[in-house]
Amino acid sequence: MRHAARRLAAATFLTLAPALGLTAEASSISPWWKHAVVLEVYPRSYADSNGDGVGDLNGITSHLDDVVSLGADTIWITPMYPSPQVDFGYDIADYQAVDPQYGSLADFDRMVAEAKKRHVHVVLDMVMNHTSDKNPWFVDSARSRTSAHADWYVWNDGVDVNAPGVTAFQKRYVHDGKVPPNNWQSMFGGTAWEWAPSRKQFYYHRFYPQQPDLNWRNPAVEKAMFGAIRFWLDRGVDGFRLDAISTLFEDTKLRNDPERGGTNPHGDPNLHYAYSDKLPEVHDVMRRLRKLVDAYPGDRVLIGETYEPTTEALVPWYGGKAQDELQLPMDMLPGFGWGTKFDAAWFRKHLEDAQVQLEGGTPLMAFDNHDNERSIDRYGDGKHDIDRAKVLAALLFMNRGVAMTYYGAPLGMTTSVPARKEDVRDPVGIANWPNDKGRDGERTPMQWTAGPQAGFSTNPATWLPVATNYSTVNVASELKDPQSLLQWYRTLIALRQDNPAIRDGRMVFVDRTNPDVLAWVREGEVPVLVAMNFSDKPRVLKTGLEAKTIHTLAASTPALSGAASLDGTTLPPFSAWVVSFTR
Repeated sequence: MRHAARRLAAATFLTLAPALGLTAEASSISPWWKHAVVLEVYPRSYADSNGDGVGDLNGITSHLDDVVSLGADTIWITPMYPSPQVDFGYDIADYQAVDPQYGSLADFDRMVAEAKKRHVHVVLDMVMNHTSDKNPWFVDSARSRTSAHADWYVWNDGVDVNAPGVTAFQKRYVHDGKVPPNNWQSMFGGTAWEWAPSRKQFYYHRFYPQQPDLNWRNPAVEKAMFGAIRFWLDRGVDGFRLDAISTLFEDTKLRNDPERGGTNPHGDPNLHYAYSDKLPEVHDVMRRLRKLVDAYPGDRVLIGETYEPTTEALVPWYGGKAQDELQLPMDMLPGFGWGTKFDAAWFRKHLEDAQVQLEGGTPLMAFDNHDNERSIDRYGDGKHDIDRAKVLAALLFMNRGVAMTYYGAPLGMTTSVPARKEDVRDPVGIANWPNDKGRDGERTPMQWTAGPQAGFSTNPATWLPVATNYSTVNVASELKDPQSLLQWYRTLIALRQDNPAIRDGRMVFVDRTNPDVLAWVREGEVPVLVAMNFSDKPRVLKTGLEAKTIHTLAASTPALSGAASLDGTTLPPFSAWVVSFTR
């Protein structure tokens, strides 16, 4: 495959460059992550190698050739560390080991080695905000107020239930005449403070009670966490996706978060998280972490889970003009933002913002992940779902920036929401059924074949049921169909890797007033036009571009393959067209 060959050539050059006296700057080869296609792998659901019904590291290794076949050059593996699995790995009991249900450190090392043979980068999820309550650090901290780890978590005596200013929300949680010190809430509902009888104090947990928040104002915490990061860097990982990174610090005065009026789906007051999220101290930690990571060879990368209300608000996460914090804060707005819809104008605005508002930072965009309903369901209309998914794929892979996708998205895997509460595995769904049915639906096993358990496992009792559409929506079937969504993904990703304009060219928007068409040019010696019709009606392109010759590189519908001009070409409903041209 051409894109694999390009990767090999780049890797070979970087190996030989020092001996030749050349630098990366002289070679014009930018860091690998600037052009990455990242595939998020949820290990429980990707591939089960030992027949226990749960995916594992050896399962991932066995499908690395499929990663290469797709064209992805990076896998982000969600937490596979030892964990009680309350939040399926985001509650970590040991930061320097592998959970036995996923394998061993030897299995991990083998996976990394096999990935490197294929020039696939491995990025791990790192949860720095909190640990499991079964982590030895917390077990010791909760034991007494004088233990070795006593100050490694956020503890408070609480306030008297009858103290002035105590809210009705706080009064729901009375222990020994004390209530939580403020109105801070868990993201999963209820107070963010849990009573520990052993210390007769409350501890803070931004997420589940079984996920106590670390006290990042204690230098020992940073030392231990940075030590864990070094442990995995030394084992060859290429970087980290930092979970819930904005929540590391809380207000030392423990001031109440302002109320916004109304209640949330949990029945709690809506809050503005002014004192429990995005405190400025987190950026000091990010700069120190970036310095640590930069000391390693190979352009190791930091990706941040950064939910911001505007694109411009991502700038501090890059480190502003200094660009000395995260290389890749995740721009959630286009794919997951409030008010997101299948609309050309919506995406045009956010893509344009990403080109001009990031102080030169590389954008990163995604439409799917383990916490959200799958995009084919969120953006589908029940009739043109695959056509719409092809439009979104063109938007994702043909724009300037890093593209992140999720296992199963290239197939059009759908969200399979449990029908009964007793079938739910996600604690969110168990606690909040039926208002919130949890995240099981987007985490069902990967659909490899039309065989038993979709080729995911030999065990019929998989940890979550396989989606019922696996007999037609699977890798083996879609590889045989030249018009499948999977083949469309493969085509676009190969273009992204091989075409100089798509890989490196500036992005200039055209036909900007068209409410239904989103179009841009990737500039280069041979420029490329990318055009998408977001409507259910044919739409005529009006780019204002002059072209002597054109060559279709990819068309989501065969009707576009024979087009002879740019302007005047009719885009069929819900279609995408990628075409090179000469002026």
